[in-house]
Amino acid sequence: MADIEKTQEARHENVHSDAESANKLAAVDTLHNDEATKVLAGYSGPLEWDDQEETRLRRKIDWRLMPVLITTYGLQYYDKAMLGQAALFGLRTELHLLVGNRYSMAAAIFYLGFIVGAYPLMMLVQKYPIERVASILVAVWGACLICTPACTNYKGLYAQRFFLGFLESGISPAFMLVVGSFYKKQEQALRMGLWYCATGYVSVFSPLVNYGLGQIHGSLESWKYMYLFAGAVTIVWGIFLFWTLMPDPVRTKAFNERERYIAVARLRTNNSGVRNTHIKLDQIIELLLDVKFWLLFAIAFLSMIANGAISSFLPIVIESLGHHTALQSLLLVMPAGAVAGTLQLALPYLAMKTTNLRIWLFLFAQSLTVLACFLLWLLPFSATGALLFACYILPGVGAGYAVLMGVQVANTAGYTKRAIASAGLFIGYAFGNFAGPLLFKPKDAPQYNSAFAATTVTAIVAAVCGVLYRYACVWDNKKRDKAGVMEAFEHAYEDDLTDKKNPQFRYIL
Repeated sequence: MADIEKTQEARHENVHSDAESANKLAAVDTLHNDEATKVLAGYSGPLEWDDQEETRLRRKIDWRLMPVLITTYGLQYYDKAMLGQAALFGLRTELHLLVGNRYSMAAAIFYLGFIVGAYPLMMLVQKYPIERVASILVAVWGACLICTPACTNYKGLYAQRFFLGFLESGISPAFMLVVGSFYKKQEQALRMGLWYCATGYVSVFSPLVNYGLGQIHGSLESWKYMYLFAGAVTIVWGIFLFWTLMPDPVRTKAFNERERYIAVARLRTNNSGVRNTHIKLDQIIELLLDVKFWLLFAIAFLSMIANGAISSFLPIVIESLGHHTALQSLLLVMPAGAVAGTLQLALPYLAMKTTNLRIWLFLFAQSLTVLACFLLWLLPFSATGALLFACYILPGVGAGYAVLMGVQVANTAGYTKRAIASAGLFIGYAFGNFAGPLLFKPKDAPQYNSAFAATTVTAIVAAVCGVLYRYACVWDNKKRDKAGVMEAFEHAYEDDLTDKKNPQFRYIL
């Protein structure tokens, strides 16, 4: 009888505890505060954790998240860069792209769709579950890609490329938000590099895959099999993504209660929150008036003008150097991908291991781009070895951009502000990639001197903007120090504070 009474008493205490916990969660204001406050309010275990616990959790996040991000972004780059490799297998001839500036426009119009789609899709990512939005986007752009063989002229290809860019535009900014929601500032740079380096390493393997597909002699032209294969793989992966992409530390089912608490509590040091689904107009206005955002936007735009040459024109430039066969040209593209992928991994790794050197790492990558464009502009075609070297270091621009993404996420607080800033950075990226191919005019073929002259200048100006950004952050940090408010984290999740409104926030350099 006593045991029954004890059991009833224990049940009563549990019900009372659950009711009290529910009342606490109901009282949490997730309109003004970050959703992380829900996790903190509902947790009743030990508040401290040791380094070993945190390391185990970080490794679990890495293994659950990074392979998914890397594969998705690798497919994205494989799909959008297909044009440059398919061009070697008759696409330009069949779709009448050799007339005037049509091929350049086919390359550029992808980024016009990217510009149009970035902000609307970013709003969807903030408002709705990110894993569902990402899954739908990837599957639908796979369907768009698989329709490419249905194009019979350049107008149809223009439409396909525009909508492909529109659909792909939501993924990159979304991945920046995902990294910002799971990792500390010092951890973010390497994780950005891990998924972004897929753009380089995919370029090592895609030429072999596409050459194999290009050897199919069936009822369709060889370049069409490339698109059919890539589209089918992308659709399957998009469906798979629905169950494999972790949403955020607040909602994911991959954590137990203790892991969820540590995952959220350890991110206080970011001073930038974890998740807030409410779109806040005041944060958007603040971003539009923030000079540091516009400097990063200018850097993305100016540096990516050189990138416009890489995905669409690099195989063609290499082919022109020695009148290579399609296979030889594709094989000669592979070292450029290996160099790009390695730099995109190495520089973010150095950014993680060092303090306040991120902008200088960006400048190093930018100096490689300046050197490459300078050599491609001024050297004669007879200097084949030096020109190939320039082609191989030209993709170094991507390594600088990988570092830049980490800077953007770490230096922007307020969930709406960070979401819009991430999309804005990629709009700058898209403007640069839109302008880049248009510099390559048919009358300048095969060496495109005027295009590489322009990319040399824009790469230098991007580097100057990088220096200005660094010193704007230094000035802001010193001003906050002089005001007597030192860096601290007790207000990290309160009122979804932005970096400008939180005096305890400090910018990384």
